[in-house]
Amino acid sequence: MSDYFEEMGWTPLQDGATPNSLLQMARFLRDMGMWEMLGQHEKLPPPASKAAVEALEEIKITDAESKQCPVCLKTFETCDIVKCLPCHHSFHKECIIPWLEKVIILGLSFHILPHSNKYLQTNSCPLCRHELPTDDEDYELYRKEKARAVEREKDLETLHNSMFG
Repeated sequence: MSDYFEEMGWTPLQDGATPNSLLQMARFLRDMGMWEMLGQHEKLPPPASKAAVEALEEIKITDAESKQCPVCLKTFETCDIVKCLPCHHSFHKECIIPWLEKVIILGLSFHILPHSNKYLQTNSCPLCRHELPTDDEDYELYRKEKARAVEREKDLETLHNSMFG
């Protein structure tokens, strides 16, 4: 058996020693370049794309509407131009644009700062968290996979309910 270990470049365990499987797995993942993939479920959202922010629908408030901006809580005035997100929530332009350009760090918020990986920019509606498109292709693939997982879960639940009622 020692010839096998020498041929493979391994050293056999000493009598009574047990392998550290978790350490071996961590080394394997690191060596294969897969360590970073472990954190995919915690991927932080990148900022909303500038094109998505610029493409937000602008609506002119009429007399019949008496809504208020959810950010500043001021009632929309007649003839105000407000931005409407794809989720149909409306905001003053001066309220939602800074929100989408806001950076969050450790629960504190700041406006755009120099490029740093420490900061999280928002890409979602402040009310319902509906996400706007981003320029990050990896994050967009992650979002699609997350949506597919939710759909698979719903399909599985439907199948289960149809079988076991």
